[in-house]
Amino acid sequence: MATIEECRAALGKLSDTMGGAEGEVRAAAALDRSVTCHITDLDVTFAGRMTGGRIEVDDTFPGPPRERAQIRLALAGDDLVALVDGELNFATAWGGGRVRLEASLLDLFRLRKLL
Repeated sequence: MATIEECRAALGKLSDTMGGAEGEVRAAAALDRSVTCHITDLDVTFAGRMTGGRIEVDDTFPGPPRERAQIRLALAGDDLVALVDGELNFATAWGGGRVRLEASLLDLFRLRKLL
């Protein structure tokens, strides 16, 4: 099972990857939205913003998200690490119910370029 520190590092790596993106992927990453990532097996939530092509984590707290963010992700810690490391395909994980992603329809269309 991934630790909180490994999950935080995976989010940092994802942020770095997004920050270095170009073209359509960079445009998709340029959203300015509130974000939560609930790590279900650890029952911890990372909360922050997607802004400037990066994810900035502002807070970490126990339990599910306290407020409804504009982009909400929920998954196990091992799945987060595997997704960021390229070992798990997002579409397969999402289709199999291992990953939940909730956002407005317009944001989902934009985010699909990141995934």
